[in-house]
Amino acid sequence: MKIKKTKLPGVLIVEPRTFKDRRGSFVKTFNDAVYRKHGIKTAFKETFYSVNKKNVVRGMHFHTTPFEHEKLVYVPKGEIIDVVLDLRRKLPTYGKYLSIKISEQNKKAVFVPKGCAHGFLSLKDGTIVVYEQTSEYSKVHDSGIRWDSFGMKWGIKRPVMSEKDSHLQAFRRFKSPF
Repeated sequence: MKIKKTKLPGVLIVEPRTFKDRRGSFVKTFNDAVYRKHGIKTAFKETFYSVNKKNVVRGMHFHTTPFEHEKLVYVPKGEIIDVVLDLRRKLPTYGKYLSIKISEQNKKAVFVPKGCAHGFLSLKDGTIVVYEQTSEYSKVHDSGIRWDSFGMKWGIKRPVMSEKDSHLQAFRRFKSPF
């Protein structure tokens, strides 16, 4: 397993090893010892997955204190453009974002630290996105930033999205709790 740092502190690209034989393949998506070598001590509390149509945008989501969480995101089927937006005011990367293609072919994963918003664009019908999170979902602490308000060029004008996500606050009006 390779872990690569990104321009956003604590946001990591994980490249797991894939084992293949005549039966198919086997992928290890998480290894505590490897993460600890990179200074990350985490304990996942919930795992979710979504099944998405092409052109679906989900995000940009985060949870506020005391339910803020770290998240590991990967795609066992299909392909997405994954996006992380830094909401940590005290860092020079506040308001900056990164995007990366994650797919069943490249097997990459993204580790998202506390204080960042996360979202993605599904590039194929039937795309499955798995999220492992370090806190349980809390409706009261669930929040987000509007997908088109922070400079990301998504390459799509009219995404398929939830009513809630389409009415999230714009980044310029956002007062970060992080």
